Amino acid sequence: MEEMSKHGRIGQAALKAGMDRKTARRYVADGKLPSELVTPREWRTRSDPFEAHWPEIEERLAQTPELEAKTLFELLQEQHPERYADGQLRTLQRRVRHWRAARGPEQLITLAQLHRAGEAAQTDFTSTMELAVTIAGQVFAHLLCVLVLPYSNWQWATVCLSESMAALRKGVQRSLFQLGRVPRYHQTDNSTAATHRIPDGQRACFADGKRPFNAEYVALMQHFGMTPRTTAVGAKEQNGDVEAANGAFKRRLEQALLLRGSRDFDSIDAWQDFVDQVARKANGNRGTRVAEDLAAMRELAVSKLPEYVEEQVRVSDWSTVRIKHCAYSVPSRLIGEWVRVRLFEDRLEVHFADELQLACERLRGRNLHRVDYRHVIWSLIRKPGAFARYVYREEMFPSVVFRAAYDAIQTPHHGIKGDLEYLRILHLAASTMEADVAVALSLLQMAGSAITSAAVKAMIATPSSIAVPLLAPSVVDLSAYDALLVEAAA
Repeated sequence: MEEMSKHGRIGQAALKAGMDRKTARRYVADGKLPSELVTPREWRTRSDPFEAHWPEIEERLAQTPELEAKTLFELLQEQHPERYADGQLRTLQRRVRHWRAARGPEQLITLAQLHRAGEAAQTDFTSTMELAVTIAGQVFAHLLCVLVLPYSNWQWATVCLSESMAALRKGVQRSLFQLGRVPRYHQTDNSTAATHRIPDGQRACFADGKRPFNAEYVALMQHFGMTPRTTAVGAKEQNGDVEAANGAFKRRLEQALLLRGSRDFDSIDAWQDFVDQVARKANGNRGTRVAEDLAAMRELAVSKLPEYVEEQVRVSDWSTVRIKHCAYSVPSRLIGEWVRVRLFEDRLEVHFADELQLACERLRGRNLHRVDYRHVIWSLIRKPGAFARYVYREEMFPSVVFRAAYDAIQTPHHGIKGDLEYLRILHLAASTMEADVAVALSLLQMAGSAITSAAVKAMIATPSSIAVPLLAPSVVDLSAYDALLVEAAA
């Protein structure tokens, strides 16, 4: 119609609009838009296959509205197998959906809430597997702890390895110190570490349907002066702002990674810096509402809490400590002693007499163990007969090379004799360098030679004394400095 108003040539106008000339002529003759020519259809194009049994279906829906169309359809197929085929399910689903809208029970409405500036912050964990980020070439399975201010949508994200209390503390602290302000409330859902540990003697839920807070989480909130609150169980829409922000923020990260041209980072810190840059850029576009949020919040005036939980535990006779349902070996000289364990989100430290005794990666899960052969080899050498049924026997093979060496040793020497020979090699690795022993074992295996502790020791032996070269003492000439002082005085 626009082209016709310009020049009145119907052929050119039809070509411009991408339609047939006869179709264009009909529209011009009618003088109406195509949407105005459509008339609603009031007849069925085919007979209703459920007409005979619809009163029965409708009666069931009226009595039990929770019934699904698929359940009703399967019931009809059982009662009338010759009448109903699988391809008719969609027809029944449309009929049931129409009945629910016309005569069904009232539904629960999602009531939009009016956010107030500076009132609350929402925190949630979100998976990042779809981003396919790698650290030094290795796939990095991790989460993001995202904190959002619902009023302005200001957000900050922290790289975490789990939904633990340590991760929640780390994420909240990083966000608040980046913000420099503290809201009145802090809100999480019931799936986070804030409510996972139920205190002894308390019910799993209170009368309002919410679980109680952990003591550690309450202490965190008290330190920052925030009032904790959670969503109702199963009501994730109450945390909808941060839920929506998670998806939007990951889309921003995806676009930033595409521009970067690589998803590989040198370290976790490098990836965290990249996430911070994306978040900082997004927050810069939030407008004046961020300023209103900041103005309504009080200033952050507390120190940062340590990002670890410290526990006092006693070293068992197995030379292990048990932390968070997992076992870690420590030097055997600590058996029977009380040690301080600092549990970080990603690592664990064991201290005794103010000295670090062990630092290792934290285990994730329950009933796992991390046993270092260097901590137990001295006892195994003295009691080789215990090796065959040692609980942590598989931990005594540091690599595939050592396992292959053990199998090769057991071929000519079965039982305790073979175990003792292998334990001597392991003792050699603990007292020298594991890498040197592994190379020696590989060379012996490739050469087809017998693997013995004596052969390995001979290959890695070093001279008993190292000649230290004699260096002439250097003479320091200070006259150059004196000349500088003379020039400065002149």
